[in-house]
Amino acid sequence: MAESMPAIPYWRLSSFYLFYFALLGSTAPFLALYFDHLGFSPARIGELVAIPMLMRCIAPNLWGWLGDRSGQRLLIVRLGALCTLATFSLIFFGKSYAWLALVMALHAFFWHAVLPQFEVITLAHLHGQTSRYSQVRLWGSIGFILTVVGLGRLFEWLSLDIYPVALVTIMAGIVAASLWVPNAQPVEQGERSNAGGFLQQLRAPGVVAFYACVALMQLSHGPYYTFLTLHLEHLGYSRGAIGLLWALGVVAEVLMFMLMSRLFARFSVQRVLLASFLLAAGRWLLLGNLAGEPAVLIFAQLLHAATFGCFHAASIAFVQASFGARQQGQGQALYAALSGTGGALGALYSGYSWKLLGPTFTFGMASAAALAAAVIIGLCAQPTRTRP
Repeated sequence: MAESMPAIPYWRLSSFYLFYFALLGSTAPFLALYFDHLGFSPARIGELVAIPMLMRCIAPNLWGWLGDRSGQRLLIVRLGALCTLATFSLIFFGKSYAWLALVMALHAFFWHAVLPQFEVITLAHLHGQTSRYSQVRLWGSIGFILTVVGLGRLFEWLSLDIYPVALVTIMAGIVAASLWVPNAQPVEQGERSNAGGFLQQLRAPGVVAFYACVALMQLSHGPYYTFLTLHLEHLGYSRGAIGLLWALGVVAEVLMFMLMSRLFARFSVQRVLLASFLLAAGRWLLLGNLAGEPAVLIFAQLLHAATFGCFHAASIAFVQASFGARQQGQGQALYAALSGTGGALGALYSGYSWKLLGPTFTFGMASAAALAAAVIIGLCAQPTRTRP
């Protein structure tokens, strides 16, 4: 790196990702398990898991617009983290379906305000070196690993009744990390500096197709995030082993993040996305049909390196290259919102189909969605390169 390049607050940025994705590591594998522990049916579980994803359709766009208009992105991050903690704490006052639905909606409205704005702050600190994003973001994956393994072991020893306490503790860590992060504002660079408003930039070739693929990819993850833990429990895996299997996928993701700068040096963002969609289609077929075979299951989890690691890093790079500085918040927010839309639809359909049609059909639909994304990106993509 050039010596004149300003220093990057690496550990401050990384600490935030560590705690933020530690929260995801405590919800993605265990939230459905907790609702099952409370006695809810698969359909009700699917609905409760879908609610935060539905809020992700609304909240990021509102907060993204506010962040772009006000420029107060770090303030939004800090208030969002604090309100996430406060509203989720309401879970200690009731466990009915209606009350839990309210808690899921309220905390998600603020939680989903946080990450898109923080992504803009991180990219601003990187001063256009988009390929270095993965080196910071990998600490989020490490946070995910620590919680998924730790909680998997914890729930073998203790009742799931302690689950809300674990989540509140991690949310407090997010608040603390947000207070340590210095502010930064994006600056206009390259041809996007005079590219017009957000809607005009959204209409650029390949951008709408990319966002459609984002929704399809997240829809395909619906059964994975909602029912994988229950699926593996029914196949006879212990909770500790399930935690390790979740962690294995994220370890592969971390290794991929470390290699992303080299990958982007050789391949365009669109080619990386195409590969991730095709590998996701295969992964869901393996989980739906052969998850009872440990070797196959391990291989399927290693594919998380592509289906999340490559996909997410390439998506962040695509958004950063497609929008000017004044539209970065809205671009990242739309990415989060369509991820939420797809994820919510995936959670809902898997909730209704899981008991009626079974895991094979449910994961088969996920595979079809990922394959559709591959077709769209293959037909509509124009090569985009990241900046070293």
